Amino acid sequence: MEISLVKLLSRDGASETHRLPLEISEIEIGGTAYPVLESQPVEITLTHEGDYVLKITGGTKLKLELSCARCLCPVEKEFLLDFDRKIDFNLTEEEREDLEEDSAFVDKDVLNVEALIRNELLVQWPIRVLCKDDCKGICSRCGANLNFQTCDCDTTVPDPRMAAIRDIFSKFKEV
Repeated sequence: MEISLVKLLSRDGASETHRLPLEISEIEIGGTAYPVLESQPVEITLTHEGDYVLKITGGTKLKLELSCARCLCPVEKEFLLDFDRKIDFNLTEEEREDLEEDSAFVDKDVLNVEALIRNELLVQWPIRVLCKDDCKGICSRCGANLNFQTCDCDTTVPDPRMAAIRDIFSKFKEV
């Protein structure tokens, strides 16, 4: 989904409002694709404030399917994205980086709306997602989901101070 900025940047004070359907079925972040379960249209307002400075405002609402950090069960997470950005087209890429101004979603005179949405998602991306606060996770030995079943695996944690002695015994263990 791209919006041409040629007409807008030709007139100072010009403004455009767009309501675009978000037509993506998944979003890839960190090498993992997350399915988009629901999305509302992206409402975006572009304003040329003069001297090739573009103001981008708007927002949308998305619902993605993420995985629980402990048990890997699917979790629905809703994101309310509101953005308010300014891009100065007089600056070079290096000057924008020095000012920590992210403009990867603008290529010359074209605005890539999907890249803008992805950038906003990265800002709001949760550090850790849990299906519930008291999620028990999965057994590290047999892989059973401990929220739904119990297992008979040995869960004793060995004393780390005994590691040296354990190493001695493991070297002389008969096979």
